Amino acid sequence: MSSTLLEIDRFSVRFGEKVAVQELSLSMQRGERVALVGESGSGKSVTALSILRLVEHAKLSGRMLFDGEDLLQKTEQQMRGIRGADIAMVFQEPMTALNPLYTIGKQIAESLRLHEGLRPNEARARGIELLRRTGIPEPERRIDSFPHQLSGGQRQRAMIAMALACRPRLLLADEPTTALDVTVRQQIVDLLIELQEQEAADRGMAVLLITHDLNLVRRFAQRVAVMEKGVLVETNTTEALFSSPQHPYTQRLLDSEPKRAVDPVEPDARRILDVKGVAVDYHTAGKGWRSLFGGTKFRAVHEADLSLRRGETLGIVGESGSGKSTLAFTVLGLNRPAQGEILIDGLPLSTLRNPKSRRDLYSRMQVVFQDPFGSLSPRMTVEQIIGEGLVVHRPEIDAAARRARIGSLLEEVGLPAESMLRYPHEFSGGQRQRIAIARALAVEPELMVLDEPTSALDVSIQKQVLALLTNLQKKYKLSYLFITHDLAVMRAMAHRVIVMKAGRIVEQGDTLDVLQAPTHPYTQALLASSMMQGPAELALHGAAVDAKAPVAIDKEKFA
Repeated sequence: MSSTLLEIDRFSVRFGEKVAVQELSLSMQRGERVALVGESGSGKSVTALSILRLVEHAKLSGRMLFDGEDLLQKTEQQMRGIRGADIAMVFQEPMTALNPLYTIGKQIAESLRLHEGLRPNEARARGIELLRRTGIPEPERRIDSFPHQLSGGQRQRAMIAMALACRPRLLLADEPTTALDVTVRQQIVDLLIELQEQEAADRGMAVLLITHDLNLVRRFAQRVAVMEKGVLVETNTTEALFSSPQHPYTQRLLDSEPKRAVDPVEPDARRILDVKGVAVDYHTAGKGWRSLFGGTKFRAVHEADLSLRRGETLGIVGESGSGKSTLAFTVLGLNRPAQGEILIDGLPLSTLRNPKSRRDLYSRMQVVFQDPFGSLSPRMTVEQIIGEGLVVHRPEIDAAARRARIGSLLEEVGLPAESMLRYPHEFSGGQRQRIAIARALAVEPELMVLDEPTSALDVSIQKQVLALLTNLQKKYKLSYLFITHDLAVMRAMAHRVIVMKAGRIVEQGDTLDVLQAPTHPYTQALLASSMMQGPAELALHGAAVDAKAPVAIDKEKFA
């Protein structure tokens, strides 16, 4: 039996005149872990979907040999016998891949019945064992849960359990950790390695990982293939590729990690924000007889204290559910009522009951959301999107002056002024985020809340957006509340950082001090989970870190 499990030979994908993948040649051995990396639009996901013949309205050419047989020559009926049984896939977003109307157990059992002919009781028992194997607690109970009743990490584990149900020989993992927190991400990576090594020893299972997360690649893959605009530009072992990249595109990718270039805050900079003892409660409807007594109260934020000066960036880090977004939106006045005191330039937010006073205050505070496509109206032009705030907060500006202001803002964020006539869907993800930033800048705010503004972007686009935000802060002395779970981004942007867990601030201080010597066990766990080195090794090349000097993140130390 040949050791080659998958051989892609001069494979191309065309959508009409557009070539998505061009003359790709790549092979995988049994029991091997290979990462296929590249930016959005590089053709990596199309390649993975083509292995399963799931790409519609496309012309495929070349050869796709799986265990010596050409998948491109298989009929649809033959492919149905291969999908799930011999080749399985873990998708990026489990909530869109899982059927919301069926329990996890029924979705796992479907594959077992189709490919292995198991009876319902047998399929249920196998499903429980798979959930237990993938680390889901109480599998006997969770097997009857619907997808929305599981956390993000549990849903991804359930997806892995479904993919492994029939013990495939090839597992395709398409960005399996992108939407997960750093600690959950590490758990999923460790789980995939453990399961692959178990199956590799028995059935020679190989894994093809599709990702743009270079830290994940270095931790997981034995070999790396790099794609740019549909072309495979470099293939090498993981160690060799990271230590000595040959192609200029690979070199740019590895150099795309965010670099620290923040200026120190002026000593006499005024305090623009003070938060004292803020607590936020949510009320949930009770079940059964508890509903007669008004349900239950959940405290999302516990007595938080923080301050922010003009021209300063305060990073807020923590996992999903830690309360970081709730705290930031409470500062914006979007969560009411809240206990405690919020002062903007020394003026209590609670005293501003007049609509005009609140509107004037809100013009000084703006927000940039995580998903620019979801936060921009698809039915409005860029001119209307950016101009909306000017119409509300600057009604004295006439149409001609407003259009000139919009054009100037677009050019300032790196887009041509004429793009104001286009719609959001006509732009890339990075360009849409630039539009969202221009919208926030339109009313000349002093404080901007940045809610995971780069988490949905490729590493090179992320670097560009962070550089833009840094330059805008230096030019306008903007104050940022920067919400993130990416410690590399936080290190690059924040002067100070607060760490939140379960609604509480567990640690705060200067960013580099917290990274070098975290005192709380949760912060230490975050650093370990982000695949950064331990506290004693964070100083670059063993030297002391100057908090005022720009710091370049060393790839060797950071990975």
